[in-house]
Amino acid sequence: MAMNDHGLIPRSGKDHRGTPEAPGRVVTLIDRAFWETLVDNHATTERRVWGAAYRIIPSKVAEVQAYLDIREINGYSIQYTQFRPADPSLTLIKCLVYIGLPDNPQFVGPQDPEVLAEHIWKSKGPSGENKEYLFMLEQALQGLTEESRDGHVQDLAHRVRKIVEVDSKQSAGTTLTGNEAAGEAVSTELRRVQSGETRDQHEEVENHDSNRSY
Repeated sequence: MAMNDHGLIPRSGKDHRGTPEAPGRVVTLIDRAFWETLVDNHATTERRVWGAAYRIIPSKVAEVQAYLDIREINGYSIQYTQFRPADPSLTLIKCLVYIGLPDNPQFVGPQDPEVLAEHIWKSKGPSGENKEYLFMLEQALQGLTEESRDGHVQDLAHRVRKIVEVDSKQSAGTTLTGNEAAGEAVSTELRRVQSGETRDQHEEVENHDSNRSY
C-alpha cells in the first residue's frame, strides 16, 4: 500500500536508536508540498511512500493506541492521512499515523547523504544500533511489493554498508599491523644481537692481530 503526496525525511531519535547526548536518525513522513521546498540530496521521482496499514479490532484500539502513544512520544504527533491500497480495486483508507512534523525540535530535515550515513553508522540507543534500524527498514520496504523499494533508503543503506566494510578492513589491518610490529621488534632485536656478536668477533680478531709480531 502507498500514501500519496508524502515523502520520507530524517529526524533525530534519542529514545530508541540514539541517546539524548547523541541522537540517532529515524524517518518521518512529510507532506509533499513541504518536501518540494527543501533542498534534497537525492534525485526524487517517486510521489508516494510505501508502507503497511494495520486494522485493529475495536476491543483493542484503546490498548494499542496507549502503547503507541508512549512508544512514539519523542517528537511524533497523531495525524490522519489517506492510504491507497496496492490493489487498485480497493478504496482509499483513512489511517492514523504518527508523524514528526517540521516544527518539532526533533525534525532534522535534509542532510548530506554521506554525513548522514556516518552518523547512523556510529549511533546506537536502548533499542539497538541505528544502522540496524536502517537495514530493517530497507528490508521491510523491499518485502511489501515489487514496486515498494525506496531509493532514498536504499542509497543510505548502501552508504552505511560501505562504511561498515571499510571499518572492518581497517580493524583487520590494525591487527595485522600490530602483528607486523611485533615481528619487526623481534627482527630488530635479532639484528641487534647479531650485530653485537659480529662486533665482538671483530674486536677479538683485532685484539689477536695486535698481539702479533712482525
